[in-house]
Amino acid sequence: MDSKNLDKLVIVSAPSGSGKTTIVNHLLKTFEQLGFSLSYTNREIRKGEVDGVNYRFISTQEFKKLIADDMFLEWEEVYKNTFYGTPLSEISRLQEAGKVPILDIDVVGGSNVKKMFGDKALAVFIKTPSIEVLEQRLRNRKTETEESIIKRVNKVSLELEYEKYFDVTIINDVLGDALSEAERIIKQFLNE
Repeated sequence: MDSKNLDKLVIVSAPSGSGKTTIVNHLLKTFEQLGFSLSYTNREIRKGEVDGVNYRFISTQEFKKLIADDMFLEWEEVYKNTFYGTPLSEISRLQEAGKVPILDIDVVGGSNVKKMFGDKALAVFIKTPSIEVLEQRLRNRKTETEESIIKRVNKVSLELEYEKYFDVTIINDVLGDALSEAERIIKQFLNE
């Protein structure tokens, strides 16, 4: 990897159901210099998820101990008693491997990391064309309970307020177009 990229990182944030993880996975396949920063969470594992691949699933007690020990770059209680965080060890691991960390994190965490890293971080905000489209995508995933869908949809307005803290916004209406735009943005950032 070019040494100019050693202290860079990419942040991708979005309201749940916007296609953030799909876009991150595409970028990881497209750019070999990117490395996925594995987040920790205390939430229940969903069907199809793998511990150590999608997230590191830990207990609430373990998560709170990591907070107390100051082991996170950032962490948030995204929903009541549901925590997500980026361990400092993941950033170090990726940088030592010569990779630019790509963080798939919530909008509050994303805006906080952007403030910490300034121009060394590219902060990408993903959103759907409308809240109705987002709700339909959550329903189509068939991984959420009705209660979870309502909770996530109700939070979207608050999450959209964070868009202004990001460098660029991609509206994920047509997935192919969103992927192409994400590729263009990442390529430019890595070559700066």
